[in-house]
Parts: sequence; structure tokens; C-alpha cells
Amino acid sequence: MASQLLLPTNLFTKSSFDKVFITGDNMTLKRKSNHARRISYGLSLRANAALISSHSSSVEVPRQWYNLVADLSVKPPPQLHPKTFEPIKPKDLTHLFPNEIIKQEETLERFIDIPEEVLEIYKLWRPTPLIRAKRLEKLLQTPARIYFKYEGGSPAGSHKPNSAVPQAYYNAKEGVKNVVTETGAGQWGSSLAFASSLFGLDCEVFQVAHTYQQKPYRRLMMQTWGAKVHRSPSELTEAGRRILQADPLSTGSLGIAISEAVEVASRNEDTKYCLGSVFNHVLLHQTVIGEECIKQMEEYGETPDVIIGCTGGGSNFAGLSFPYIREKLKGKINPIIRAVEPTACPSLTKGVYAYDFGGTAGLTHLIKMHTLGHDFIPSPIHFGKKSGRPNGLRYHGMAPLVSHIYEQGFMEEISIPQTKCFQGAIKFARTEGIIPAPEPTHAIAATIREALRCKETGEAKVIIMAMWTWPL
Repeated sequence: MASQLLLPTNLFTKSSFDKVFITGDNMTLKRKSNHARRISYGLSLRANAALISSHSSSVEVPRQWYNLVADLSVKPPPQLHPKTFEPIKPKDLTHLFPNEIIKQEETLERFIDIPEEVLEIYKLWRPTPLIRAKRLEKLLQTPARIYFKYEGGSPAGSHKPNSAVPQAYYNAKEGVKNVVTETGAGQWGSSLAFASSLFGLDCEVFQVAHTYQQKPYRRLMMQTWGAKVHRSPSELTEAGRRILQADPLSTGSLGIAISEAVEVASRNEDTKYCLGSVFNHVLLHQTVIGEECIKQMEEYGETPDVIIGCTGGGSNFAGLSFPYIREKLKGKINPIIRAVEPTACPSLTKGVYAYDFGGTAGLTHLIKMHTLGHDFIPSPIHFGKKSGRPNGLRYHGMAPLVSHIYEQGFMEEISIPQTKCFQGAIKFARTEGIIPAPEPTHAIAATIREALRCKETGEAKVIIMAMWTWPL
């Protein structure tokens, strides 16, 4: 039996128009090659799936983001100024972020209205489908019912535009001309490039050196949307030059790329910094995932027993789980909420809960999180990716708010080796037809593990996980 979708599917039509390629630093028009056909067709499938999703369900795009901090009796520790070690004040962030983002970072309001301009863009791909993985269930011979919230229908192919769009909007609204960020494999960088193009912002991206070379299609996506992409470490910043002086062959890390981006924002008044995970405002924006999922599960007549998400910086996991934690605090449901991280970068399972810098050069504020140390460099290869996953599963620290709720006992955390994740990904791809991105394979592996336990016990648990697709 084919996978059951909450939202009905139609046939997809292959696009027939010519595509624009960007080669090196120059824009070049080329007729479609076989590579271009594969890429454009894949993006057309995503766009059509999103269009169908947004018009075929009674579930609507949420009109508010949810702030978990408002419902916590014990509030998370504040960020500290790196020189005074005192709690930071809003004025300490103005060189990096627009005022509205600073307010969202510190707010205690329970719900934040989503601007109409942002909602209209969200509707390009939201609401995203909630899919029951019946073929995977059959393969595993489990009584468990497995659902995945599919975020691969966005223009950039992941959940990252959920925050990139509002960040670009607020910067543009306050008259900012340029935004700068870091990226690992390019999922966040491409998302911010996409969002910046919609609001007329210039976008600059520092991409981890190894993936800058290893993943040219992600760089091509960023450049297509108008972004200027630099190999990190670079000669453009003091932080980059210092790294290259010590190691001319440095392949970079996400921490190094963050340091370069923050340095650029700090020294240019017309430039602000954007980031794709870790900070509270990013997690806030991602809660559209969980808010939709709650409504969709109600349409199914299901209540989740286990909610599983991969964790690196924490944005996708928070987006799915935080609205469910709210319902759990109300006493309406009592699911197990489980985060999964790679054994190669185990910030929650083996890190220290302490104040640390967000970037390698120590240019950021001090944030209390589970950390492996801001100078931590993961092992070189992880699913073919170099250290510096896009604020994903290669970052040295965990989002402070995720770290806080872990310390408060609202969730549990496990780590799984990459080979086990790869095996789970193959099972998923060969049954459900979707090749997952490296990050959610950790959630897939944990879901399979839970489903096989249900096979042994006979429990018909309802399991939800978050998913998106393999990047270019």
C-alpha cells in the first residue's frame, strides 16, 4: 500500500523552460544540460508538492509563532557580555540584529503575530504535508504508526526558510541594505539567499571551505538567488586571515564561518547578521512546523506517543517539539520527546552545560548551552560532509533553549552513529521514495529503533518525526 498522505497528491508536470546557471563568480546563461534537467525537475516537484499542500487541506498556515519561554516556570539563563560578563542588554545586539529580532530574542509573550508579508511567502509551500509511512511500517512489520512532517517542499528544500523569510523581512523593514551569514553544506545559506532576493537585500555568505568545493550545486543555488558566496576561512576578515596564517590548508568549520560573518556585520553599519539556528528567535519562527502538525494529527484522529527530531543547532527539533511541549505542560498529552544527534558531534549527550562562545574567534556573546567547546572541530567526514554542517549536526553547541529544557527534564537525548543512520536512510528511501537529507536520517534511525521495539512489545505507538530531502 502506498504512503497515506493527509493532503491528496496530483501528477507533477515537468518544467520545459530554460534555466539560468551561475558558473564561478559570473552569471552565464546556458541551455539545459542533463544536470540542469534533473535539478529543475527536482525543484519543480518540490514546488508542485508545496502548491498542492497549501490548497488541499483544511489546516491553514499558522498566523502566530509560539514562544515556549512564556510557559516555562524556570526561565533560561541570559546571554552574557563577553567583556563584562553581565547579562546583555538590547543595545548590545543592535550592531548585529534589527530591533524586532532583538525583541523576539528577549520576549516573554506567548504568541507573536506573523506579519502578513511573511504569511504570503509562507503560503508558497506551507502548510507542509504530514505523511504516514505505511511502506516503512510494512517493511519493519511493526504495529507502530509512523508519521513524518515533510519540510522538503520549500524553495530551498528544507525547513530553513521558515526563519530566513522573517529575518529578511524585518531587516528590510528597518532599512537594512545587506545581510551576512554563515553556512555549512548550504541549506541555511541558500534559504537566506532566497529570502533576501524577495525583499531586495544584498546577501553575503561565508561557506565552510570543504563544502564550498564539495557542493557546487548549493553554491549555485545561493548565487542564483543573488548571494555573494565566500570560501571560509577567507582573506576578507581578520578571523579568517588568522586561521589561514596558522593553517593555510584549513578546510574550515561552522564556528570559523560564524566568526567571519559576525565580524563583517560588526564593522559595517549598513549590514546585519542572520543565523539559521541556536538563538531563540530562530526557534520561535520554526514553531509553524509543530503548530501545523498538531492540527494535522487532529484530522487523523491521532495523538502522538513519541516525537523524534534530529538535533544540531536545534531549530528543526524545536520547531516540531515546542508546541507539543506546550500541550504537555497543559496536561493534554504526555508524549516522549526525543532528540537525536550524531555520535561524531554529541553536544547534548557528552557536552558540558556551560557558557561558551557561538563562534571560533570568540566574537559573539556568551551563551549557556551544552557545548563541546567553541574550538571543537568534528571528524572530517560525516555522510560525505566536512565539519561545519549548516548550523545542523556539526555545530559545537546546542541551542540554549533546547539545552535548558533538556536540563529541566522535558525531553530526552540519544546519539546514533552515522552508519546506523545511513542504513535507516536506505530503508526509508527504498520504501517511501524520498531520499532524506543527512540530518533527518538520525531521526529516521531513532524512529526505526522505536518501531522495532513496538514490534517486540506489541505496542501500537504513534510516532512522529521531522523530515526533509537530500540537498543538491
